[in-house]
Amino acid sequence: MASPQGAERRAVLNFESKRYDLSIMSDELKRLVKGLQTAESQLKFAQDQLRVVAVGRQVLASQLKRKLSEIDPIED
Repeated sequence: MASPQGAERRAVLNFESKRYDLSIMSDELKRLVKGLQTAESQLKFAQDQLRVVAVGRQVLASQLKRKLSEIDPIED
């Protein structure tokens, strides 16, 4: 589908402050770009998961602290 101005959008890679036309890249370069995109996506997902686990840990620690305040600790 053409854009309203009639010009087609071309796929551009932004990498290290430079822009590259993906349509002229070899299949090998396109695979590398796709691999890097996949790695970036997986890294973001893992970071998000880590944040969720960290928040859960904080909630559990808070609940444990509150419950432990109801009992006397062992004296050494």
